[in-house]
Amino acid sequence: MTIQRQIAFWIAALVVTVILLFALRTILLPFVAGFALAYLLDPLADRLQRVGIGRLGASLVILILFVLFFILTLVVLIPFGAQQLGALVERLPSYVARLQQLAVEQGGPLIERLGGRTALPQMQTSVGNLVSQGIAWLGAFLQSLWSGGQALLSIFSLLVVTPVVAFYMLVDWDRMVRTVDSWLPMKHRETVRAIARDIDHAIAGFVRGQAMVCIILGTFYAVGLSMIGLNFGAVIGMTSGILSFIPYVGSLTGLILSMGVAIVQFWPDWTMILATLGIFVFGQFVEGNILSPKLVGDSVGLHPVWLMFALLAFGSLFGFVGLLLAVPLAAAIGVIARFALGQYLASPLYRGGEPVILIPRADADA
Repeated sequence: MTIQRQIAFWIAALVVTVILLFALRTILLPFVAGFALAYLLDPLADRLQRVGIGRLGASLVILILFVLFFILTLVVLIPFGAQQLGALVERLPSYVARLQQLAVEQGGPLIERLGGRTALPQMQTSVGNLVSQGIAWLGAFLQSLWSGGQALLSIFSLLVVTPVVAFYMLVDWDRMVRTVDSWLPMKHRETVRAIARDIDHAIAGFVRGQAMVCIILGTFYAVGLSMIGLNFGAVIGMTSGILSFIPYVGSLTGLILSMGVAIVQFWPDWTMILATLGIFVFGQFVEGNILSPKLVGDSVGLHPVWLMFALLAFGSLFGFVGLLLAVPLAAAIGVIARFALGQYLASPLYRGGEPVILIPRADADA
């Protein structure tokens, strides 16, 4: 088979896969979630196997513990978070109005010198319209995710289908990997294995490491903001921690929300306002210098801009299924793109001479 036919085959396979994902997006979620859960829990099952527990027993123990934890979260944490988040969204317009009032009171003379007295009402109207449009956009985006992910909101899918799929995938994980490995073309088997190890390294390093960063930061922000008495401090902190999965987005969102609430609540007590700012400054220092270098590392290769684009693009196309697939697909595309670039730089097309055979990083590490 010529190289042109191989390229045409893989492009056709990619197109068919995308079409199937789009056509089946309303029913894929519990299966994709089960596969993702099995992938994340496979290292734990391997460790239990090494201490003498069979694969079936290890999978059963892990899934039972996970389901119990999930039910506890569903019963205790989610209702509290949803109630607090709803109250925050409901009071957000009043907070914005109060911030506008404080801005006019404190900066009125400066604004009048810059734009005249007539600029004040226009500024208030513009800010109010901007906030209204932002809330409307957020509501529309969440509604699109809701409509694209009805299976996630189904109790049957969450508590029955996903754990069952994850259990069977976890039991048969090693066998499935060996089977897929046997299907690889023999001539390029080592190269494909190396690329697959690179993709696995990128996905596992980012997802598991960034998840730990999110949990630690969310807990720190929630506890810190609650201790200083900030209204909705717990939900703002948890939201900031969850959004920290996208680098810089979580901390910036939490900072803006917490500072806005702190100014309205504590004004003119600058001590408490600066304490709110200090919590996020300290959190960002710890994340940038300790948590991310230790837990995520520099070898993942997922640029924040590329990650944000992947999450928004796949979330818009496939709903919650797209959000689950965004990180692994972004990591896979990044690894394959780097490999293709390396092959191009070593090819006669670029060098004008004899080709140089490059071995992917994961193969070299192995």
